[in-house]
Amino acid sequence: MVLGGKRCVYVFHRKHGMCSTNISFDNDSEVVDIITKMASEVGRKIDFLNPLLDARLKDGSRVNATIQPVTPRGATLTIRKFSADPLTIVDLIKTGTMPVDFAAKLWIAVDGFGVKPANIIVSGGTSSGKTTTLNAIATFIPEGERVISIEDTLELQLDHHDHHIQMETRPQMADSLGKVDMNDCLINTLRMRPDRILVGEVRGHEAETLFTAMNTGHDGCMGTLHANDSKETITRLTNAPMSVPMIMLPALDLIIIQSRFKHPKKGYIRRIVEVSEVAGMEVGKVLLNKTYSYNVISDRLIDTGTPSRLSQVISKKTGFTGQQIQREIEKRAHVLEWLARSDRRSMSDVNAAIVQYNRDSERFMEKVYTSEDLT
Repeated sequence: MVLGGKRCVYVFHRKHGMCSTNISFDNDSEVVDIITKMASEVGRKIDFLNPLLDARLKDGSRVNATIQPVTPRGATLTIRKFSADPLTIVDLIKTGTMPVDFAAKLWIAVDGFGVKPANIIVSGGTSSGKTTTLNAIATFIPEGERVISIEDTLELQLDHHDHHIQMETRPQMADSLGKVDMNDCLINTLRMRPDRILVGEVRGHEAETLFTAMNTGHDGCMGTLHANDSKETITRLTNAPMSVPMIMLPALDLIIIQSRFKHPKKGYIRRIVEVSEVAGMEVGKVLLNKTYSYNVISDRLIDTGTPSRLSQVISKKTGFTGQQIQREIEKRAHVLEWLARSDRRSMSDVNAAIVQYNRDSERFMEKVYTSEDLT
């Protein structure tokens, strides 16, 4: 819900975009009264000295509000209500955000056969679907692992993981005390014996702490970042305010670039448009191997044929040959295709399939081939 400028309330719909409503306010004071009441309910204050409000409501929705003098023409109010039924990896396959073969490779990258889970950054612009993709691929984290997520706004929905701990930052209070930022949460997370660390959005000095964790044995770290391609991701990581030392970057395995753009025939769509692996360093420069690239004509994410460094690392850690890893990719792709074909797209359906596959893949594949129920 969006209110600002004109007194008409707008609602942004996932399918239909921004829609005007017949709800309106006669004057600014009515809007300010609503904002003040919302702030009070969450223990915050908004007034002339503190004209900005960014908070989480009791139902989990996110509210952002401004009043004069920062918005001279009147108060604004934005409420983001998160879906109780989040998009899953099956949804992303069915909507074309990513092809099933790449989704299967991501499954292996995230679980790493229990030996070498990948460190992954999902980059993209505003509203490109970065967090949705991060949430979807986090389903591949094996059961029983201790997952700690850190966010400014609680968006990641990993209720299917029994051992998921959410941490949320806290802004500076009116008395100039009490601020808890991303880096504070991340430093504390490292003392909580995490198996997986998920950072909702990497944008400040917490980036160096995250890469320190990657370089000291915390594999399977994942997060999102604002950048338009892999090179820009590296540039942003190595410059202020993130300032990650370049020597730390080879700990990052995968950079996934997601974009929202207007397709010439399909309108606005979200697609993974580039995938790169960090291949190492050479003369103070980070080497990137682009393994996937998007083709707008076919509307497909295309394998570039570049040898995968991550597959080589997994092969070395597990003893599996390249052919064995490829067969495993094909099996998992078949599972994901079956889920999509049978419209088993809910978080519970996808999680049940992944858990059962991890416990006994051969027995589960028999269910897939005979289309048995997962229960």
